Amino acid sequence: MAQYTQRPMRFPENILQAICERFLPTACIVCQQFQDYSICNNCLGALRDDGLFNYQCCYQCGITLQPEEISQQHCAPCQISEPYFDETYCLDRYTGILQEPLHEFKYQKRIAFGHALSSTWNALFSMQLENIDASYLLPVPLSIQKLSQRGFNQSWEIAKRIDCRKYIQKSPYILQRHHYPEHQAGSSIENRHQSIRGMFYIQEKYIEKIQHKTVIVFDDVMTSGATLNEIARVLKDNGVSRVINWVLLRAARPIERAQHV
Repeated sequence: MAQYTQRPMRFPENILQAICERFLPTACIVCQQFQDYSICNNCLGALRDDGLFNYQCCYQCGITLQPEEISQQHCAPCQISEPYFDETYCLDRYTGILQEPLHEFKYQKRIAFGHALSSTWNALFSMQLENIDASYLLPVPLSIQKLSQRGFNQSWEIAKRIDCRKYIQKSPYILQRHHYPEHQAGSSIENRHQSIRGMFYIQEKYIEKIQHKTVIVFDDVMTSGATLNEIARVLKDNGVSRVINWVLLRAARPIERAQHV
């Protein structure tokens, strides 16, 4: 089985993490076994062998393809109603082994789990995406109210530690979100698309900078795709030429109705 390879660390941001990994045992975020790294080789190997990125998925929305869709690499829903975004790359399924670690990170505020999820992405996925040419990597934003309540943006905490080409600028400021007081969990696809309309905007001082650029948008979970589609619409309405989604976990078809999504 392939071994977990450490990535070069940025100094001094990760110096404490490096010291802890050198002198203290670490519990794997998946199986909770103590070993050297935040995800053990067994769990990393399971993801490497069976992660969603190994499967035939729609190049546009990242959903697993049905047999009759494989020849076109394009799912029927995207053919019927083409999204604004151009490509989607997903690490694994929402029901996979990273679901619980993600929930621990988002809802129990275990920030170390966010670092571990970034490391998992880098170990499994970064080399596959290293040739993607883009100018910006933006996280799906939280509203100011939601950010104050949670204390951090989970998508940004993961995205800022993802390995990518040095000229790709990462920023949590360009894309902004108005406050939306209701949860989308359990909503129909149609309601999700309607309710998210007009929720996102670009900071005016950045509009000229993103003109004619390719932008990567990172999200921790993609369910219906309504949020990412609305973001892509706003980006393209403001002059972005191409939008690519990078997603940690992708819900299956039909959309999984889970408490936290």
